[in-house]
Amino acid sequence: MKPFATFPEALKGTIGYVLTDIDDTLTVAGRIPAAAFSAMQRLQNAGIRVVPITGRPAGWCDHIARMWPVEAVVGENGAFYFRYDETQKRMVRRYWRTDAQRREDRRKLELLKESILREVPGSAVSADQVYREADLAIDYCEDIPPLSKPAVADIVRRFEAVGATAKPSSIHVNGWFGDYDKLSMTRRLFAEVFHQDLDAIRERVIFTGDSPNDVPMFAYFPNAVGVANVVDFESEMTSLPAWVTAGRGGHGFAEMVDGLLSCLNKL
Repeated sequence: MKPFATFPEALKGTIGYVLTDIDDTLTVAGRIPAAAFSAMQRLQNAGIRVVPITGRPAGWCDHIARMWPVEAVVGENGAFYFRYDETQKRMVRRYWRTDAQRREDRRKLELLKESILREVPGSAVSADQVYREADLAIDYCEDIPPLSKPAVADIVRRFEAVGATAKPSSIHVNGWFGDYDKLSMTRRLFAEVFHQDLDAIRERVIFTGDSPNDVPMFAYFPNAVGVANVVDFESEMTSLPAWVTAGRGGHGFAEMVDGLLSCLNKL
């Protein structure tokens, strides 16, 4: 990973989209610093489209799509995208799985939840689970004492044993049924909302993240950026971002935006 401070000046003016994880990428100790939120607004003011790509739940994503300076949001690790249509004053919700599939998935995840809580000591359902529509989030360090790496790996194995996909974030293990991830729903968003073939423009996109569930995005985008705390998970990831900031979390995101906008004279 190369320092983002060395990101080529010639590339900065070509970036039209910034995609970003939320937890520990926009946040610091669980909160979004003013610098990170302001950075999103400055990107929007500069004509650069901002899209959070997150594992957070549908309930949160409805709020984000309505209230944040963003074009849309991909949530629950690719289960859906939400976009608020300012013209028609309505929320557009696009899911990967059908209503019937999601109902059956919920039934199976409920059974799995009980077995994980029973068999992995110290594990807990995430506090935001009540707002989720498509996945199960098991907390391993957000609101509970941190579990060991072997315990987190055990949770992942238990999801995979029943045919679910499981991805650890920096705070949760998220599990779901279905052949989607952050990247597949991002492709759909670009095709349906931006009318763009993502393969054709991926060099114009920066994705910013920090943890193993961001690996598909790190592998795909040549200009992916990790905030400094990505090194905490370096040994657990099969693909790393091309660039890394000096600052951690939201401060690193703001640092990236400062650098990106500097050559555009749009600060």
